[in-house]
Amino acid sequence: MTLRTRLLDPAVARAMSALSAVAKQGLGDPVLAELVVIRASQLNHCAFCLDMHLAIARKHGVSERQLDLLAAWEEAEDVFDERERAALALTEAVTVLTDGFVPAEVYEQAAKHFDEVRLAHLVGLVVAINNWNRVMVSRRIPPGGYTP
Repeated sequence: MTLRTRLLDPAVARAMSALSAVAKQGLGDPVLAELVVIRASQLNHCAFCLDMHLAIARKHGVSERQLDLLAAWEEAEDVFDERERAALALTEAVTVLTDGFVPAEVYEQAAKHFDEVRLAHLVGLVVAINNWNRVMVSRRIPPGGYTP
């Protein structure tokens, strides 16, 4: 059995799917949710998740300009509003964790734009997509398997 054909245990998949769904629903903004999961998937080099979430983002009406410039969101100031920028900064900090911690200023900036509950859902969403990215990348699942 190759690495690609090994199935994720259904109980694990259900648990991961539940976290993703609750976090997205609690965040309450499907456009922002897709920007967050796409950015984390870019950082994690997860082609399967990028392919899937780009399709979902387009379905939710995310602009092509935002999708095209997401990898350079910090420089594209006129494309992303302050709330989106705060969410993307937190996404990167939680995804990369280069210093072992999310910088306080990044968390505080996000807290200015999200109440406590929505901030918890945002962090939960970043954690969830990072889990999915790691599963799909480690299993070497290629893009193209997602159908909306």
